[in-house]
Amino acid sequence: MKRPLGAQISHMLKARGVDTIFGIPGVHNQEMYRGIEEAGITHVLARHEQGAGFMADGYARASGKPGVAYVITGPGLCNIMTPMGQAYSDSVPVLVVSSCLDEVEGVKGQLHQMKDQRAAAATVCDWSAEARTADAAYTLIDRALTEMTAQRPRPKHIQVPIAALQAAADPAPAPRPYTAPCLPQMGDALDRILGADRLLFVLGGGARVGAETTRKALKALGAASFTTYAGRGIVGRDDPLHFGAGLANPSSAEVIGSADVVVVVGSELAEVDLWRAHLGHQSLLVRVDIDPAAFTNTDAGALNILCDGPLLMRALLERAEMMDKARSGWSTDEVKKSRKAWRADSDAARPGIAPLCDALRAVVPEDTMIYSDMTQFAYVAKDVWPMEKPGHWHHPYGFGTLGYATPAAIGGAIARPGLPTLAIIGDYGFHYTMQELGVAVELGLPLPIILWDNGKLKEIEDSMARAQIAPNAVIARNPDFCKLAEAFGANAVAPKTIQQMQDAVTAAFKASGPTLIYLTPDVTD
Repeated sequence: MKRPLGAQISHMLKARGVDTIFGIPGVHNQEMYRGIEEAGITHVLARHEQGAGFMADGYARASGKPGVAYVITGPGLCNIMTPMGQAYSDSVPVLVVSSCLDEVEGVKGQLHQMKDQRAAAATVCDWSAEARTADAAYTLIDRALTEMTAQRPRPKHIQVPIAALQAAADPAPAPRPYTAPCLPQMGDALDRILGADRLLFVLGGGARVGAETTRKALKALGAASFTTYAGRGIVGRDDPLHFGAGLANPSSAEVIGSADVVVVVGSELAEVDLWRAHLGHQSLLVRVDIDPAAFTNTDAGALNILCDGPLLMRALLERAEMMDKARSGWSTDEVKKSRKAWRADSDAARPGIAPLCDALRAVVPEDTMIYSDMTQFAYVAKDVWPMEKPGHWHHPYGFGTLGYATPAAIGGAIARPGLPTLAIIGDYGFHYTMQELGVAVELGLPLPIILWDNGKLKEIEDSMARAQIAPNAVIARNPDFCKLAEAFGANAVAPKTIQQMQDAVTAAFKASGPTLIYLTPDVTD
């Protein structure tokens, strides 16, 4: 039956597996809301479009499905651009559908008018397109959802003119199936990898799928491994040849330089992975990725393989088992020594936080999904907190935006009802999206929010001091965060000891709503 196109879009999304949409309605996009309930989709009302975008991001990371957000023309789209940029940096499938004005050149002074809204969105996502007809909208939605599955997942933006949203349209066509890529012919690549004595793998966020096969392959190959921060949990903490997520430590370059073959799977080797210009390899580098753009920053002598990481690991495992290749040129002692030294370096750089991380990890339930923010507590935790499962710690790695953790954790908790979710955020970052605490209260989410308050932008203060700049504009007057949380209707507690912190976290996971757990550097043993 014919319906306004805005309603048909909601029905189409439901048919493609979308069950939740995050957003805020307005007069320009209200036609999209006509179809949400009728289609059987749950809508989560954010307090700000930035919060809606981060919720969609957190939902996508937790569920493995695209997160979807509805926003209005102009300021709504501008407000969600920061989450879109974050999702682009971290390869998160987020689909933003917005309204747009029917005409911007011939008519000026309209509500929510921008010079070029589509082009603005294009700067922070994979692509941004305008659908002026129903058929174009359906085509673009299918293109976006298919690319998020078949290619590197990244955010997309589709805008639809207000008049087109209001116009009657036929239903969307049935989904079009696609064929997943198969393992390519790789010549002598497998032989060169299998022939290495000190074989080293660097596993990024793009290698999270198929972690069990990867673990088996590493053992069968006698290979050592690193993960990027985004790849933590791919390798088990009990693997004696796993160096952990220590790539950012400068001395990791020496370890990598001692390998005779280095295989990088699913990582851009970006600045935020290494914090140096060169990985450190002195031998053959093999890059494995589904995105050819990842090969552009690779040395000329590297062997680049356009392939899905799990397919390669399965092929290597099969070959290794046939060869009974169990020898290794790595020793467990050198791995232990490096990991111990890197933990000490992290603790020395930001004193006193590592013991708190250990204490927190001890009481966090198994299968907890953690969302962290740009805060020193999270920076240390990423170094010292081993993960048992991949894809269970989410951080704004690339774009590095403040305010991510709280709304993203809300989205993650919605995606995994009944399973534990935890947020870690700093005092300054909490200011950015604190209003979304109201959403967690409204939904009754048992969400512990660790708020780390060191009274300043400590990381920036330290950076200024290292640059011989007199620290300036790094201290802001904070509110009473516990009273603020209570004003929203949330629980709040300010532990003075580590034991009190642990008790508070345990209780928060069992509560009937969110709990703000306020921590300062004064917390004692």
